[in-house]
Amino acid sequence: MFPASLQFHIAPYIDAFVKWITVQWGTFFSSLSNIILKTLLQIQAILLFIPWWFWIALVAGICWYQGRKLLNTAGLLILLLSIGVFGLWEAAMETLAIVITSVIISLVLGIPLGIIMAESRRVNSITTPLLDAMQTMPSFVYLIPAMMLFSLGKVPAVIATVIYAAPPVVRLTSLGIRQVSETILEAARAFGATSWQLMYEVKLPLAMPSILAGVNQTTMMALAMVVIASMIGAGGVGEHVLLAINRVAVGKGFEAGLAIVAMAIVIDRLTQGFARRWQPPHAG
Repeated sequence: MFPASLQFHIAPYIDAFVKWITVQWGTFFSSLSNIILKTLLQIQAILLFIPWWFWIALVAGICWYQGRKLLNTAGLLILLLSIGVFGLWEAAMETLAIVITSVIISLVLGIPLGIIMAESRRVNSITTPLLDAMQTMPSFVYLIPAMMLFSLGKVPAVIATVIYAAPPVVRLTSLGIRQVSETILEAARAFGATSWQLMYEVKLPLAMPSILAGVNQTTMMALAMVVIASMIGAGGVGEHVLLAINRVAVGKGFEAGLAIVAMAIVIDRLTQGFARRWQPPHAG
């Protein structure tokens, strides 16, 4: 047994800090929560307004345009149809709304931070350990700060998902910019490019394949976290998984799990297709 005299608990200090921040910053968090919730509900309303057959046709068209492969297109169609066949289409749209909202916030915050990291060694040295901690922390831990500040529901689910899913796009944006050839940068400077032009006309376009890979990874991680966030009231397909676990309903859990896998594969294939279009042509 560890001696009781040597034990020290930080829980009372954390509880006191949470009470202080909710009192002092309660109005700010309430306003932020309202903005996120309105955005989420608008996205969800649009997703549910569009007919299911239109989504399937749209995905099929995009997939065919990206690869001209009949087998891949047919596979994605079957996966999408399976979601509707299991009666989970509306729940899938709720999950997709949370994913889209979380990814948008992650990109708005993550891409600029990645650019700053690439341009500043000091910021990079400070941010890298934080990103390491965010990526190694168990995903359930992210539910705690979201619940502390935003209670239960879809908003804390979005916040927890953003914290969990943002690191890949930050890292890969920074990596892509830092890997731009110095020869190309010197040539751009020789033609009189300013720092602003160097970033937005040279570095970002050349780093776009890496940035889009980060978008893909962030989207996949957001989808994984949304399922876990059902524990704090996120709803969607994750709620069906949670209910199946609580009721030991193996069949229902399998259907919900398959729907999540279908969404993940479809999103992954589409985002990878967009990323491939930015790849430079290979010399041959």
